[in-house]
Amino acid sequence: MRFRTSAPLALILTAAVVVGLLTFMSNRLFSGLTDEVETGQFELMQSILENALSGAESKALARAEMIASLPTTVTLMATQNREGLLAEYAGMFAIQKEKYGVDQAQFHVPPATSLLRLQAPDKFGDDLSKSRPLVFAANRDKAVKKGFAVARTGPAIFGVAPIKDAAGTHLGTFEFGIDFGSLLDGLKASFGLELAVFIEEKPLRDFGTGVDPARLADQNRVGRFIRWHATNLALVSELAGDADISVVNEPTTYVRTAEGTPYGVLLFPLKNAAGDALGVLVVARDFSGSRAASGRSLVWQIAFAVFAVVILAGTAIVVVRGRVLRPLTVLDARLTAFAAGERKTLLEDTDRFPPEIESLAAHVERAAWTERGA
Repeated sequence: MRFRTSAPLALILTAAVVVGLLTFMSNRLFSGLTDEVETGQFELMQSILENALSGAESKALARAEMIASLPTTVTLMATQNREGLLAEYAGMFAIQKEKYGVDQAQFHVPPATSLLRLQAPDKFGDDLSKSRPLVFAANRDKAVKKGFAVARTGPAIFGVAPIKDAAGTHLGTFEFGIDFGSLLDGLKASFGLELAVFIEEKPLRDFGTGVDPARLADQNRVGRFIRWHATNLALVSELAGDADISVVNEPTTYVRTAEGTPYGVLLFPLKNAAGDALGVLVVARDFSGSRAASGRSLVWQIAFAVFAVVILAGTAIVVVRGRVLRPLTVLDARLTAFAAGERKTLLEDTDRFPPEIESLAAHVERAAWTERGA
């Protein structure tokens, strides 16, 4: 291969490889930054969820402690006066249910027997020792408890407070349960998240004997789970299926496209006071901003890489052909003429040659003049 072709080609290929490597490294660096941004988003989503759950537990417990400490409550619980408790607190429960997402409120007597459900006054006297470990623990320890549980009318976030008389005698407990639906809808309104809660079907059927049968219908069944509430049913159905939620033992994250938009998805396990897994919370957030930025960056990187290769290729061709090959061509013509016996041709415009080739041209001229003088 001639130098005229091989030299520019070698320089162009070298430039292309170097630019390609730099572009690849730049893309990996930007991808790493995008991953860090998305990791931060996942951490924020989990923090929002954990704070919301903790806040709901604290609110439920604060309400329960307030009712448990009232003198009227103590008096009525001392005689296990169901009618008196219902008359005193039915109106309060109705307001809490309408305005604050409280859907369960119950009085218990030791060890864990239902005395009065304000949401279902006709259902009482059942032993909750196995189905409600939180209630059992609160009566056993005579201390406040809070957490997630599946109760007779469904899953909720509970706060359980002990009820004691003036002498410190333990009379029982009272609990408030906050509905998941109102909690998730509030998070969507505040943070723009899409959420859903899936509850294990077996404990829901075993303990949630007062659950509306329509909730347990096939359209809500996802593997061994029942979809209890979703802020966007169609979207959540695309983002989290049976294969995703059935293997969740600890917080899990991934990115998936639904309805043409990439979403970051957090799967968060729900466990009761005994540590038994009872469900999964799904949290999704639009990641199109970070993904679009990554895509735009790649396009610009490729465009700059192509531009750089074109500029470097043009420079290589100009330098090799203009600054090296042209002077060599002129020298070749002069030496050819000299070899053919021509003694009058002189090199012209040698001042445009590079210094190294200009020196060579001067040597050629001196040789020609020496031969002419001879």
